Amino acid sequence: MGKVKIIGIGDDGRSGLLPQYEQWVEESRFLAGGERQLSFFPEYQGETFMIKGNLRELKERLRSQQEKAVVLASGDPLFYGIGGYLSKDVEADIYPQPSSVQLAFARMGQSWQNAAIISLHGRTITGLAQRIDGKQTVAILTDEKNTPNVIACYLKRFAMTEYRAFVAENLGGEKERCRWMTLDEMEQAECSLLNIVILKSDEAMKVWPLGIPDQEFVQRKPDKGLLTKKEIRVLTIGQMNVQHNSVVWDIGTCTGSVAIEAAKIAKEGAVYAIEKNEADLENAKENFRKFRADVTAVHGKAPEGLAEFASPDAVFIGGTAGNIEGIFDECCSRLNPGGRIVMNVVTIENLYQAVQAFKTRGFQAELTLAQISRSKPILHLTRMEGLNPVYIITAKRAEEEK
Repeated sequence: MGKVKIIGIGDDGRSGLLPQYEQWVEESRFLAGGERQLSFFPEYQGETFMIKGNLRELKERLRSQQEKAVVLASGDPLFYGIGGYLSKDVEADIYPQPSSVQLAFARMGQSWQNAAIISLHGRTITGLAQRIDGKQTVAILTDEKNTPNVIACYLKRFAMTEYRAFVAENLGGEKERCRWMTLDEMEQAECSLLNIVILKSDEAMKVWPLGIPDQEFVQRKPDKGLLTKKEIRVLTIGQMNVQHNSVVWDIGTCTGSVAIEAAKIAKEGAVYAIEKNEADLENAKENFRKFRADVTAVHGKAPEGLAEFASPDAVFIGGTAGNIEGIFDECCSRLNPGGRIVMNVVTIENLYQAVQAFKTRGFQAELTLAQISRSKPILHLTRMEGLNPVYIITAKRAEEEK
């Protein structure tokens, strides 16, 4: 058979196709597409295949198909579409239409080469805050769950009110509608299911750097010693080797400072935090909102609750509450290949216990003693004042060290 033809089609249906594309559809004996795409060809005489959560079956059909086959896809099949999936295993020629993002920016009359493009279609909205924070133009592909209303409510929760929204509905179709809205207006608006949301800010965007100043965090008063200090936090994050797509656990999150710093790096990943003290957890949640870090945080005493988290690439253990064995069992058994577990301790006894516990589980521990001093004014002079020394334990599976 010849190559499969994957043809992009817009909401204007067959009237938006080139005559050559229409001819290919008419000459084919197998036509696949979503319900909307197939409805544009009600008189088609060949076999039709409706795409609805059955892409693997479609791929197998195309690989065994002996006659001319056409697959219809929305807009550009290679832009969050099925083109990339099918072309990995099926010989195909791809003929795109303008994508919904291109059309939406065209309706806005604004350039989009610097825009961040995020798909929430079939995906969770969790983590969106850190993914878009600091970006002046963001295009979001929506679905029936992640609607403009839901997106507006979510953004307001993280005080992202610097954005205006451009909502483009039914692009290219008879019911096309495009309009600017505030977040308040978008939260209440009735929108078609076929839409794209573009967020635009004309304000200077502030982005918190790695090493957020300690005083910026909401924390327990008067006892402020439970915050992982900035310098130790930066060293800890470095030892955790957090990547843009890492899954991170923060056990004993307290103020949430490590989870927040990790979330700023793992924008395409996920961060989970657990805290046994309810008041501390509320402080952490307030910090998550302030620093726009969408962290999945639970109230509980580890290892209870860890089973609900996705398996981690990096773990920070800020405290064990006397349950080191149970926590180590869960962390060491669940850690993804190549992952790291980092634990900060301040006493020699806890250091020895932790290193031995890692060793018995087949992990090798690397130790760093961090002794940090900060300058402090004294009259017209300056002296150095030391912070508490901290042992930073970094554990990796012993076989991965060979």
